[in-house]
Amino acid sequence: MYIALGILALVAVYLVVIYNGLVKARQMAEEAWSGIDVQLKRRADLIPNLIETVKGYAAHEKGTFEEVVRLRNQAQAVPAGDVAGRAQAEGMLSQALGKLFALAEAYPDLKANQNFSELQASLETIESEIQMSRRYYNGAARELNVKVETFPNNLVAGQFGFSKREYFEITNEADRAVPTVKF
Repeated sequence: MYIALGILALVAVYLVVIYNGLVKARQMAEEAWSGIDVQLKRRADLIPNLIETVKGYAAHEKGTFEEVVRLRNQAQAVPAGDVAGRAQAEGMLSQALGKLFALAEAYPDLKANQNFSELQASLETIESEIQMSRRYYNGAARELNVKVETFPNNLVAGQFGFSKREYFEITNEADRAVPTVKF
């Protein structure tokens, strides 16, 4: 009888360890997603200042400005839990920002403008931080996904509603392309 109780206690402890590991992995993924969200918000807040600075030098490039603003608003409108939708919207915004920076190459006075240089440097820093946040999130999502799918964790995960996370990745090949600007 004591042996059966001992085995039952070990199984219960093992299930608690599995459950706690799943909770930890889920929390890490949520924290990582929050980090991406913070960096994307910082980038979205800088875009209007960048647009206003560039407008003074390249007023006839209105279509490029409107596209960046439209894509910024579109990215901000994606629901919080829609990782794939957010990744796609942010990829398109990154491509539009690339066009904007490529456009600046055609205007030497703009490139020399201190405000533009500071905004561009800030955006480049944020882009780097977004990339690091994406890698961190994808690592946390991978860890959670492995725990949710491996045996015997999958038995506990299924019982308590743990599910896999989507990776934050660019799915549209056009978003991966280097932007081109033609005059």
